[in-house]
Amino acid sequence: MAHEALPNYPIPNPTALEPPAEWAELRRGCPVAPVRLPSGDRAVVLTRYADVKQVLSDPRFTRRLDAPDAARITDSESGGVFNTEMAAVLPDSGPEHQRWRQQVGRWFTVKRLNALRPAIEAMAERLVDELVAGGQPADLKAALGFPLPVWVICDLLGVPDADRDRFAHWSDTLLNLTRYTEAEIGAAQAEFVAYMREHVAAKRAEPKDDLLGTLIAGGELSDAQLVATGQGLLVAGHETTANMIGKMVGMLLADRGRWERLVADPSLVRTAVEEVLRFDANPGLGMPRYITEDAEVGGERLPAGSTVMCSMGAANRDETAFDRASEMDLSRSPNPHLAFGAGAHSCLGQALARTELQVVLEVLVRRLPGLELAVAPEELNRVEGLVVGGLRDVPVRW
Repeated sequence: MAHEALPNYPIPNPTALEPPAEWAELRRGCPVAPVRLPSGDRAVVLTRYADVKQVLSDPRFTRRLDAPDAARITDSESGGVFNTEMAAVLPDSGPEHQRWRQQVGRWFTVKRLNALRPAIEAMAERLVDELVAGGQPADLKAALGFPLPVWVICDLLGVPDADRDRFAHWSDTLLNLTRYTEAEIGAAQAEFVAYMREHVAAKRAEPKDDLLGTLIAGGELSDAQLVATGQGLLVAGHETTANMIGKMVGMLLADRGRWERLVADPSLVRTAVEEVLRFDANPGLGMPRYITEDAEVGGERLPAGSTVMCSMGAANRDETAFDRASEMDLSRSPNPHLAFGAGAHSCLGQALARTELQVVLEVLVRRLPGLELAVAPEELNRVEGLVVGGLRDVPVRW
């Protein structure tokens, strides 16, 4: 196929909260579609629910994006977050990967999260106090969306409050595809690894009952794996949740009736959070996968060496999987969306993310029932160049 003929991926959204029309067109007419990535390399994008779920659950579709013939997401030498030392050190498949997930996953049990919930609530209350004290209009993402998840991850890792701004910067450089130079990304990664090495050494000397302390006590992970685990949790747990808090509030305020329904009935918070995750039209790049053998998806044969982009955002709008898929229904249940992936690599911290989103919504609905967007929904700006999708800011009044 000629170089020019391939559509670019990711497909741009018409506005920050609306899905590209191409999603529905591809689902109907070309569910396994060849596309060109930001690097110029060719990949295939999947937009149907059944296909995305199949690929994410199939161990033949690997995360080995450093294979010589795998498509590069970006043309930066580092390849961004997908090609860091962190990605190389952690086992990405098989029994070792399952063991690592089980060890880290023990920290994200319902029991531990229920114990952590009051502290997250108290932090959210404090941030809302500061938001109100700062006057209106205010940027809800900067005031609440961004600081809360950093605070939670740093709390899990036992990182001192004073270091949290540095964590925010490191996370941003790892996840941004366009804003930083190669040298800046390299420097940030080196600082981050040095910091985490020191942090792990200090924890070995004096273990505490936080996540890293527990993993050290387990004795199965090397220092390099502990460092990479700390990095992975920060990157995955901070930027994604910070952006999701902003998008959640943006979506719920974009149609005033949604917000008023929650204010009238806060018991809807749990299902509303799931529906916001499903309805997110700006989730970012999606999940890349690489195959080492021929495979069939959606009736198409994909040759070995193919790189596949799973568009969870498009899959979550699939009319064959969800009734009235293009409508936001705050009481939708069941809601088997794919926002957290599926299979062996589904998001490890999804219970924590859900807890944070629920707490934020509960606190905002109770404290600021008159909350509204300070700009028209179509004037909200997308974050450009990030692996995860988000809003640049969420201007609100109350």
